[in-house]
Amino acid sequence: MKYPQKIKNFIYSHYFADGLKISVGIVLPALIFAQLGHFLLGITISLGALCVSIVDNPGPASHKRNAMLYTNLFIFLTAVLTGLLNRYPLLAGLELFLLCFFFSMFNVFGNRASAVGTAALVVMVLHLDEKRDLVDNLENAAQLVAGGIWYLIFSLSLSRIRPYRLAQQALAECIGEIAVYLRLKAGFYQQKTAIEKQYIKLIDQQVVVHEKQETLRALLFQDRMIKDPNQYGRQLIMVLVDMIDLFEESMATLYDYQSLREKYGHTKALKAIHKTLKSLADELDHLSAQLLSEEEMRPSRDFLKELNQLKARIDEVETEFGLPNLVLKKILINIRNMIRRTEKVYSYFGIQQEDGIQIRSQKDLPRFVSHQDFDLKVFREHLSFDSAIFRHSLRVAIVCLLGYVVSKIFPLGHYSYWILLTIIVILKPSFSLTKQRNYERIVGTLVGGLLGVAIIILIKDETIRFFLLLVCMIGAYSFQRLNYKISVLFLTPYLLILFSFLGENNFVVAKERIIDTLVGSSIAFLASYFVFPNWEYRQLKSSMRQALVANYNYCLKLAEAIHGQNWDITEYKLVRKEVYLSSANLGGAFQRMLSEPKRKQGNAKNIGKFTVLNHLLSSYIANLSSVLQQEQDHEMNSLHIKWVRKCLFNLQASIEVLETPGDEPFKAVYPEIPAYFEPVKPEDWNEHLLNEQLQLCYKLTKDLRKLAEGIR
Repeated sequence: MKYPQKIKNFIYSHYFADGLKISVGIVLPALIFAQLGHFLLGITISLGALCVSIVDNPGPASHKRNAMLYTNLFIFLTAVLTGLLNRYPLLAGLELFLLCFFFSMFNVFGNRASAVGTAALVVMVLHLDEKRDLVDNLENAAQLVAGGIWYLIFSLSLSRIRPYRLAQQALAECIGEIAVYLRLKAGFYQQKTAIEKQYIKLIDQQVVVHEKQETLRALLFQDRMIKDPNQYGRQLIMVLVDMIDLFEESMATLYDYQSLREKYGHTKALKAIHKTLKSLADELDHLSAQLLSEEEMRPSRDFLKELNQLKARIDEVETEFGLPNLVLKKILINIRNMIRRTEKVYSYFGIQQEDGIQIRSQKDLPRFVSHQDFDLKVFREHLSFDSAIFRHSLRVAIVCLLGYVVSKIFPLGHYSYWILLTIIVILKPSFSLTKQRNYERIVGTLVGGLLGVAIIILIKDETIRFFLLLVCMIGAYSFQRLNYKISVLFLTPYLLILFSFLGENNFVVAKERIIDTLVGSSIAFLASYFVFPNWEYRQLKSSMRQALVANYNYCLKLAEAIHGQNWDITEYKLVRKEVYLSSANLGGAFQRMLSEPKRKQGNAKNIGKFTVLNHLLSSYIANLSSVLQQEQDHEMNSLHIKWVRKCLFNLQASIEVLETPGDEPFKAVYPEIPAYFEPVKPEDWNEHLLNEQLQLCYKLTKDLRKLAEGIR
């Protein structure tokens, strides 16, 4: 995608929209009260709005509303408690330790709950050095809540004006990520592409696509949206359903690429497949851009000519080179199916009638949304050193207390709370995420500090400075969920310009921010290594086992198709969703492990092979399932059932090998073998190909079993 188009997409994206919304929601109270002569009151209200904006992540409006209400409650209680105790350093230190532990434990309830805890911790840290009497303390807490309530009303009002806009933006982003996935798949048909490295990139991208799909399901499949969706809502739901199916089709184009290169590399067929897949990825980018900018939905190309050229190249393999081309024809069928789904998506937006689009199994859609359990029992179950979140919470509490002590013994300036803020923002449950945040924070602060000082030295006009402050503010909040390094790069000059309006010495502020950031980053990084460290290899066995269980159930669905049973499409798609979820979790965990110290990585080479083979198995099953769904006249064959049973047996053995204490016992189910035996006829190439691919699945499960036993 060209850079002008990328910039245009960013401007229309929810990242930029959120940046504008958060900036306006924060700056408006300060501007209004400054005009009324109550600037400090406006700053306090804006601070409350800032804290509540932390939990304003993309998602259903009801989830955001509840999260913001709880945030206001915790902000009030935390501000009052901190105001009462901060006169007594020992009690303030005890409060810091206990609240850091308590709010960090919110991670057990998911990302949004974790953001609620972070907002409360920010309020506590910013009030540690402020000493007020009881009345002022209550007034300050009430003002913070007033800002939080203002932001809640402001944010929810905007979402009610255009309830489907966020889903539209998220859908466009998801389509764009599927286009990236397709380009990676196209790379396999180039001789110069390293297959193993390409698989790793493919798995990483699968994680990204899955995250986007999960966000979309939460936005579109919630009860309120699907009970009575309008015409546009139905269009978005149908587009998402087809994009998920298209993504499965793209997985189903997975073959033994080394064998394909050796057999067909000297023909023009592989180059033609590569070209067509790239063209399809470009079309998905075009679709994504139109959806984002709300332009009229029109395809940019007609694929008929390109498909005919591809078919001609595949036919040449047989006529000119004398090679069997059935595998290439299967790839052609997959590509045709993906193109048809893309054309089908365009057709939805040509339907003008209110009832033009009907959603099948509408009542089943909420089953595809992951639900978070907020039972206190979940909280209590994690109060153990066996829990990674418990160890992380203890780490945050200990390290924040250490940072507080350092700031008291070695006062580095008036803004020593930046040390604690840095620790809270940087310190994550895993070492790899902490390491990444550390690097991004330091680089962003150093570059942003230089930029901020340059602005203050070179620009004396306050109007221009205020305009630049708004630009930096919008940039900081637009990139906070997209690129943290760039977000911090904008945040630092934004703060320096803000302090310049408050009459502070900007060079002193810049120096203090850089020093405090370096101190806080160093403490957080060392703590992630030495204080109850959480290395990924400890969780990987569980992630590997879950991926195998998901593939086992996926293989059972394949057995149903071979048996000729009528599929429940909803149950099939739920099983498929679990495969995507478990594969994404495994791929994400493996990538995090690779960024950890080598001596803490465990059996990285074999785990990497396991991750790739698990992805291959999912793709082969998707391929076979797609073929069997299309062949309505498929006759059941005992040999095929036997191969599936062998696959299931190996998967069951691998699951049992990777079982850890606390895992639910796995119950294996096997399809029955028919009483009669139907041999594969020599002239039936379809049956031979199916038999060959089932044998490949068996080989993969056998290799997975060996790896599982070695990793154990």
